[in-house]
Amino acid sequence: MNISYRPQPPPQWSASLCGGDDFGTCCITCCLPCITFGQIAEMVDEGKTSCAQQGCIYGLLMLCSCHCLLSCIYREKLRAKFGLPAEPCNDCCVHFCCEACALCQEHAELKNRGFDPSKGWNHGTHTAPPPMMPPTMMR
Repeated sequence: MNISYRPQPPPQWSASLCGGDDFGTCCITCCLPCITFGQIAEMVDEGKTSCAQQGCIYGLLMLCSCHCLLSCIYREKLRAKFGLPAEPCNDCCVHFCCEACALCQEHAELKNRGFDPSKGWNHGTHTAPPPMMPPTMMR
């Protein structure tokens, strides 16, 4: 039996942390980060929670400067969903150091993978293929 195994490169972020390619998302995120976070959370939760619901929770947490805790949890969920590495450092550190950049990167990552967070889960944006998971066994 001839078994050939070619190791696959680990998945990488398709959007850079400081890329800022989408000017509109960057502006919204800098002025009203609760909107961008709500959109990301709705997509990561696959429509089980709404953008408005998550955005309001995020906004309330902003009052006591605890919003980074919630957003780093969702960054971790997004990474787990797509098998992405914790780069450039762990999730909480990224959100504590530059919340706006982290949210823009996550928003862009979803768009690059075929989702459109600005349209929401229920508007046909969830038709993208399932995420590629690292192979455990190859035939």
